[in-house]
Amino acid sequence: MVVQHSTRYKDVPSWGLSDSFWERIKPFIPKPKSRWRGRGQYRKHIGGRPSAEPRQVMAGILYILRTGCQWNAVPREYGSGKTLHRYFQRWTRAGVFKKLWKSGLEEYAEVRGIDWKWQAADGAITKAPLGGPATGANPTDRGKRGTKRSMLAEAQGVPIGLEVGPAQHPDVKLLAATLEAVGVEPPDPTEQKQHLGLDKAYAGAPAQHLAEEKGYEVHIPDKANATKKRKRKGGRRKARRWVVEVTHSWLNRFRRLLVRWEKKTSNYLSMLYFACAIICWRKCEV
Repeated sequence: MVVQHSTRYKDVPSWGLSDSFWERIKPFIPKPKSRWRGRGQYRKHIGGRPSAEPRQVMAGILYILRTGCQWNAVPREYGSGKTLHRYFQRWTRAGVFKKLWKSGLEEYAEVRGIDWKWQAADGAITKAPLGGPATGANPTDRGKRGTKRSMLAEAQGVPIGLEVGPAQHPDVKLLAATLEAVGVEPPDPTEQKQHLGLDKAYAGAPAQHLAEEKGYEVHIPDKANATKKRKRKGGRRKARRWVVEVTHSWLNRFRRLLVRWEKKTSNYLSMLYFACAIICWRKCEV
């Protein structure tokens, strides 16, 4: 379903939650538990602290995602940092942020159309100083703790598949999980041809066979001939792999994702899902 509103994302600060974004988010927010117990004459209010305002909480989470600040450093206009973190974990357990990403992909498919013909996958390593599951020794940072996010993007750079793992894992080991984690149902490869662009890190039979089993026509540079200049018939061919690098660049603009501060993998994935949803919504409003 397409959401149309007069308020655009550009009308508010980069960390603000616009009306159009909130209208997309609101249907996925779980209803607070009732504070009334019993029935009829035995019905009574159990008291307790009132629930936080959902839009204010989500705006605070977005502020953290965009600025990268600590939970206890959030401006008071968004409420207590402990309250924000408690709701963030509650909504993570409910799968809210993953649902937002899938909903964003469905809207993008309806408004712009997902270009399945040329897709690209690649991994990016980020620091993870607090450790936790799905982290490991970063081979590019003197063995310090790090994590790798593996991304699958369609031809316009919109993220359609996402997986995380330890920093030392080769990209090819995360490829299967990344292709399985596509947020929307892909078309039948027998009806629509799909190409998958990969870099030299995926060279070899394992990645080739894995992608072909999914129905992709794989394009991987040949390591042996990568340095040789070859003439191409019909002029220079358009590069297809670079779009996933653009996707990683978009994600890095959300400063909370530059360094993984979440120990729980589920919390880290929720931040990634939220950022991916925002990318989809922006593409729909362009």
